[in-house]
Amino acid sequence: MTEPARSPCRVLVLNERDPKHPKAGGAETHVSEIFGRLARRGYAVTHLATGFAGGAMSERVDDIEVRRLGPLPLYYPRALWSTLRETRAGAYDVVVECLNKVPFYSPVYSRAPVLVLAHHLFGEVAFQQKPWPVAATVWASERLIPALYRRRPFVAISESTRSDLIARGLPAERIRVSHPGIDSPEVAPDLSMSDRAGVIFVGRLEVYKKVDVMLRAMARLSDRFPDAQITIVGRGPAEAALRKLAAELGLADRTHFKGFVSIALRDRLLAEARVCVCPSEKEGWGLTVVESNAVGTPVVATDADGLRDSVRDGETGFLVADADVEGFARRIGELLADDILAATMSSAALLWSKKFDWEHTADDMAGAIEAARSTE
Repeated sequence: MTEPARSPCRVLVLNERDPKHPKAGGAETHVSEIFGRLARRGYAVTHLATGFAGGAMSERVDDIEVRRLGPLPLYYPRALWSTLRETRAGAYDVVVECLNKVPFYSPVYSRAPVLVLAHHLFGEVAFQQKPWPVAATVWASERLIPALYRRRPFVAISESTRSDLIARGLPAERIRVSHPGIDSPEVAPDLSMSDRAGVIFVGRLEVYKKVDVMLRAMARLSDRFPDAQITIVGRGPAEAALRKLAAELGLADRTHFKGFVSIALRDRLLAEARVCVCPSEKEGWGLTVVESNAVGTPVVATDADGLRDSVRDGETGFLVADADVEGFARRIGELLADDILAATMSSAALLWSKKFDWEHTADDMAGAIEAARSTE
């Protein structure tokens, strides 16, 4: 384990949402898991986040000092001003900017060294998730990244994210890859798969996640697996449309929308499913993939950025072309029908998941922070 930073190291984290935000997702889990561990090792960590209804202006969350700077329209200007003022006063040794929504452009105004934690960039996917004016703003804001961040070190959470950054013009030698970890699941996996049935999706219900592809694939399998249950864990703006589609496809009686659930219940639902389906168009990594694998559940996912890094095609699951309903139906059907195939992939999935540990990920971040602190 990496030794505590000298002094200690004072770190300012820029990420739009904190773990308590109602719309917190995988990026927030990643940030909380890493920096909570670093805080417990002796780092002094402050996180500037946006506010939300019922959220305190300041509180400690997972040993991190979270300061909420008000509603989203005010958040980015206030984050800029706070970072400029406080780094100029010498309050922080390193600024870690999380690059997964709108860039902060912190290298322009931070007086402390900047380290960039890159989850993923949206690119044209933004137009499927946001209204056109907002999507255009996000797309345009990303165009400035190569010029403004070229001299800064990056930690990318997957090989796909690293490749995307390089393709946009960032120097390859400045980008290291550090995969997210996972916590040990709260249930024991049944690797025989004998009592498992049905499919599950876990994640925010966004349009780009393409949960409709899973529903359409299951509709095609209705004749072969009329009793296969469909579990959807999570909430989001696409939920109403997905409920309507499930009814139109004749799947309403066996499609279960669970909303947000506890980690223990999520693990149990994953362990009860035969297949976890991840039809998203793009991910930074695929945390749900590895969490599914940790309870021995194989995955059928899109052959897309992030997911092709977290799924070992043909070993821990299958990769399918984007939005290929027939392809998803075929691969899901294979796992539902073949006990031996499902059990073989279950064992391989469990073995693969053991490679990912939050302590190792925190070690990587500690090394990157100390390098950034020492070189500027």
